[in-house]
Amino acid sequence: MFDFIRNHKKIMQVLLLILIFPSFVLFGIDGYKRFNSKSEVVASVDGVDITQEDWDRSHQNEVSRMRAAMPNVDVGMFDTPAIKNGVLERMVQTRVLEAGVKKLNLTVSDPRVTQAISGMEALSSIKKEDGSFDLEKYRQLLAAQGMTPEMFEARIRNNVAVSQLVSGVVQSSVTFPSQNRPLLDAFLQQREVQVSIFSASDYLAAAKPTEEDIAKYFESHKEQFKSPESADIEYVVLSLDAVEKTITVNEADLKTYFEQNQNNLAGKEERRASHILINAPKDMSAPDIAKAKEKAAVILDSIKKNPAQFADIAKKQSQDPGSASQGGDLGFFAKGAMVKPFEDAAFALKKGEISGLVQSDFGFHIIQLTDIKGGTSVNFQQLRPTLEAELKKQMAQRKFAEWAESFSNLVYEQSDSFKPVADKFKIAIQTANQVSREAASDPKLPWSNANVLKSLFSIESVKQGKNIEAVEIAPNTLLSARILKHHPATYLSLEEIKPMLVQTVLTENALRMAKKEGAEKLTAWQQKPDQASWQAPVVISREQTQKIPTALVEEALRANPAQLPVITGVDLGDKGYGIVKVNKVMPPTDASTQPADWQKRFAQTWTTAENLAYYAYLKQWLKTSVKGALKETATPVK
Repeated sequence: MFDFIRNHKKIMQVLLLILIFPSFVLFGIDGYKRFNSKSEVVASVDGVDITQEDWDRSHQNEVSRMRAAMPNVDVGMFDTPAIKNGVLERMVQTRVLEAGVKKLNLTVSDPRVTQAISGMEALSSIKKEDGSFDLEKYRQLLAAQGMTPEMFEARIRNNVAVSQLVSGVVQSSVTFPSQNRPLLDAFLQQREVQVSIFSASDYLAAAKPTEEDIAKYFESHKEQFKSPESADIEYVVLSLDAVEKTITVNEADLKTYFEQNQNNLAGKEERRASHILINAPKDMSAPDIAKAKEKAAVILDSIKKNPAQFADIAKKQSQDPGSASQGGDLGFFAKGAMVKPFEDAAFALKKGEISGLVQSDFGFHIIQLTDIKGGTSVNFQQLRPTLEAELKKQMAQRKFAEWAESFSNLVYEQSDSFKPVADKFKIAIQTANQVSREAASDPKLPWSNANVLKSLFSIESVKQGKNIEAVEIAPNTLLSARILKHHPATYLSLEEIKPMLVQTVLTENALRMAKKEGAEKLTAWQQKPDQASWQAPVVISREQTQKIPTALVEEALRANPAQLPVITGVDLGDKGYGIVKVNKVMPPTDASTQPADWQKRFAQTWTTAENLAYYAYLKQWLKTSVKGALKETATPVK
């Protein structure tokens, strides 16, 4: 199974995207499930609630996917209000679209589902030469994702239904020159401006902080200079690998396992065949079926006289459009891939033999067996290492299931020490120092699991120092931990961080001075424009900003053209303050007026706007509500 997954890594990645992040024209769709919970309701769609617990779980899943995709990235960057609120918005979008499908009674037929799956480029490598799926590989791919074909097809059915919901808006969106020309002209408009930038760097010399400034900053930001709560801990891990090390396989069990699985170990036999089909479906009238059989019999007589002409006759006479052009070749197939009469005949032939007439629901077949592979005998000694590893793993799985309950009971019942559990299961007692409840998850650090840290830093655990209950930190992996020494959160002193604060306060002072003078100059220059000091005039547009800060460019383009020249200013955040004088409006350049690309971009923007309007309508129709901003109680990412 794992060799198969490695050999089809690209398909597996795409299938993951299909199962987790299927993308549509307007919004990503994800199958969120509602769990019964009494936690706080954060949103509601069509009378169905989304709880804080649902939200936290989805956020954790999102972070886990990010971690898997980018293992070297600090997942703490995903633990922000913006990311969390984005997760909630996607959950609401999902619920809205799925509820819209249900309300409008949109259905998807089985042939449409089959068409959608068949058209997936990611699955093209598991197709046979006749264009049909290799069913065994198809099942293996889905099984690796914990899916059955029925579950996967239900997911695709839902995705296609949602696509139907939004595709009508996309396909009906039309724009005309009379609409886009005025808007494009306004968007591409240019203006001649002069600017004056007040940057913090220009005020550093005058912004040297005093002792009082530093002390005041420290007091107002004291919470930022607190060492986090931490603990020195010890822990034990019961894993499948640890159990497997205790397993010894005897020779008798190994031979029995070999004998029971000899057929599977040899591999499934596959056969390659060519055929000539004369159509005679079961709903055809009896006289027509007789005519089809007579025609097939004539072709069979011709082939028997000259078997070498099989491929040429198939190209001319076969009524199977999928294989006729290939001389009737169907490629390799295993049992279960073909209809029963065809399969029975093909597997009864010897290599090179040609069958008689074989009737199926499709008509009359003439079959030529061209090759056989697989189904060869296997040698016990050659397979012994593989057999031993497989049997050892199976025995370890069974033993782990027995040990897991005993491990969980023992760490709870004898909660003052890990020695009893370490002695019984022959596992090591491990230690870690300065463990923080904010520790980022790291697979190399088994204790850095959100549920472990939550239990470890609970009031009971901190006060009593007892073993926490066993936590499943991964499949077939249990962990229990206990605090040896607790380190409460402490505030750093001013003297410890003073060198760092000097530069911080210096920068803040300089930025404040720059913004203050900028705001004062704006007022003065608006009253007496002739006293202003400007850089050389430049022509700007939304596309050509001339390296002027974006906020200042937008401010200049918002100025009323009927009142030019005009002087206005804007706070530039950590870049200081900017003042701009708008002198005159300039028409778009000749290069900017080329319509093809701009009209296409405008059409895309128009379609997006219509999609968003339709989504807003669906939210209103389905009585969607999002109840407030991000809650501080949301589970932190570990």
